[in-house]
Amino acid sequence: RGKSLTGNSLPGLSLGLRTHVQAGTLPKPTLLAEPGSVISEGSPVTLRCQGSLQVQEYRLYREKNPASWVRWIQQELVKKGYFPIASITSEHAGRYRCQYYSRNHSSELSDPLELVVTAYSKPTLSALPSPVVASGGNVTLQCDSQVAFDGFVLCKEGEDEHPQRLNCQSHAHGSSRAVFSVGPVSPSRRWSYRCYGYDSASPNVWSLPSDLLELLVPGQIRGRPFLSVQPGPKVASGENVSLLCQSSWQFHAFLLTQAGAADAHLHLRSMYKYPKYQAEFPMSPVTSAHAGTYRCYGSRSSNPYLLSVPSDPLELVVSGAAETFSPPQTKSDSKAASHSQDYTVENLIRMGVAGLILVVLGILLFEPQYSQRKKNAPFRVLGP
Repeated sequence: RGKSLTGNSLPGLSLGLRTHVQAGTLPKPTLLAEPGSVISEGSPVTLRCQGSLQVQEYRLYREKNPASWVRWIQQELVKKGYFPIASITSEHAGRYRCQYYSRNHSSELSDPLELVVTAYSKPTLSALPSPVVASGGNVTLQCDSQVAFDGFVLCKEGEDEHPQRLNCQSHAHGSSRAVFSVGPVSPSRRWSYRCYGYDSASPNVWSLPSDLLELLVPGQIRGRPFLSVQPGPKVASGENVSLLCQSSWQFHAFLLTQAGAADAHLHLRSMYKYPKYQAEFPMSPVTSAHAGTYRCYGSRSSNPYLLSVPSDPLELVVSGAAETFSPPQTKSDSKAASHSQDYTVENLIRMGVAGLILVVLGILLFEPQYSQRKKNAPFRVLGP
């Protein structure tokens, strides 16, 4: 026969989670966080405990540390099961449960709720080798940060499933990284993710979320786009290049990918130019980093994560290996270099003309002197 749990016996929910209540107690309530359980520091949040019967009293507990902030809440709100936090801090983070009382009977404890506060700078989330994943395929998601976190959490958007947690696999120069495996990917639902970093000393205080990463499933809608390049597939470093994705099928957007580059994908809304839908991807000026194999896909706004089959691959060749070691020129740099070359040519022409004039002047000055000497020279008589 288990011991009945009361507020006095749960100062901070320090008893084991397997503690049983007396037989015949009330069913457990539901504990919710509004607007969510992962809240950025300084934002408001309300914990709400919902019982199924006429409730006389609600109580909120936090594991390990008592929730001392609860005592400052107005009793009118507590009686209704509301526990508001006007401005959340790391002191509010933790694992919570709630309980209610009705007619001298206590309910079971609610399922635990993890209240997380986000405070550190956000990490970066990327898909390797690409966010475009075939149906049934697996993909690696890599979370990186310049902060030396102890672990990372990977959360799938729009689902209440338990997030994946991993300890960091590398610590180099104050940075941290974790690699998650996701799949098999299915076109029946969206696959959108964010990752967070955390320290083991405060596992409920996370970093800000990474930017949203959405996995894309190709070959799910009809139509194949065509990819072309202007001025051509072989260009010199520094030139202006545009990749044009076109289709006679109606697509609302086009996606351009570069093979082997996890984050080198661009999304553009399509425009209709009779007789085709198209999107132009400018690359100005190109460098050696732009060289590679490109493909484009079409998508529709109803399910933007579903893609068409890819276009035929297009190989972009960029000449000028020296460009690899120098930063790409801006338009102003390119213009300045062009002007510099023009000035060099002009100076060479001027020097050549000046030299020619000096030669002509020398001839003109030398000729009269030579004639005068010849005229005044005495005759020599040859012979005996």
